[in-house]
Amino acid sequence: MQELLSRVKEDIETVFARDPAARTTWEVLFCYPGLHAIWLHRFAHSLWRRRLLFPGRLVSQLNRWFTGVEIHPGAKIGRRLFIDHGMGVVIGETAEIGDDVLMYQGAVLGGTSLDKTKRHPTIGRGVVIGAGATILGPINVGDDARIAAGSVVVKPVPAGATVVGVPGRMAGPRVSAQPGADLEHGRLPDPVLRTLSEALDRQARLEERVRQLEHLSPRSAPATPQDRERKLPPAQEADIRQALKQVIDPEVGISVVDLGLIRDISLNGAGVEVRMVLTSPACPLAGYLVEQVRRKVRSVTSGQPVEVVLTDELWSWNDAAPRLLWGDGI
Repeated sequence: MQELLSRVKEDIETVFARDPAARTTWEVLFCYPGLHAIWLHRFAHSLWRRRLLFPGRLVSQLNRWFTGVEIHPGAKIGRRLFIDHGMGVVIGETAEIGDDVLMYQGAVLGGTSLDKTKRHPTIGRGVVIGAGATILGPINVGDDARIAAGSVVVKPVPAGATVVGVPGRMAGPRVSAQPGADLEHGRLPDPVLRTLSEALDRQARLEERVRQLEHLSPRSAPATPQDRERKLPPAQEADIRQALKQVIDPEVGISVVDLGLIRDISLNGAGVEVRMVLTSPACPLAGYLVEQVRRKVRSVTSGQPVEVVLTDELWSWNDAAPRLLWGDGI
């Protein structure tokens, strides 16, 4: 009895540690279906281990009705598991879950075989499984890994890795390897966007190199103070802006001009200076956009030196061209 009370206390403390919405012990005892599901599973699992198979399955079915969480009585679950919200969680018969695991609603630990063997995942310690994530087959998910919401994992996951996407792909190390760390949905890396960014940066560098080889010209003379900060002729500025409409921001699919990213175009010494902002300060395609803007401006100015300056201004959709916000009729 003392051990039972100790486990119950530990489970309640786990809820307070993992969910900032938990306020009182009474609230946790009566209003957390994920906690109720774990308690009912322990009872069902104890029956299952005593070969009372039908009673174990019956308790599991009652657990499903009352909590919305379906845990097979044969599943092995470690200590301090927290199932947040719980509805739609499915844990298969041969699944094994280590200590300090955090699961969000809709997570599935499923099987991929009809053989009566080990056919469900083994989850290590301190793993975080996001909402709607599906882990299939007798694979191992290493300690302190995290599975992003909506991911479908069918291959083993190394310890400390982050998995994103369908099918799941490793997107880098976990930001925090401490048990109980939240999923940090907003900081999940995007492996596809990262690969695209690297490919576009490489393409931009190659295009710039080709342009230099095709249009070699003598270095311009140093600019005099009188040459600095001169205004561009209106016709030339219009030509530059027209050319920059061909530079598309890949994250949005709209040109940098229509998005309002180009703040100012002016003469600076013997060259042209373009001041622009980014749609977000941490834009992963900043290098690509800068190179594309520089290349387009040079194509209009017959190879004049071009400097692209990124300002610290914040961009919003209000900066976009009116026709993007209100339609062509305005």
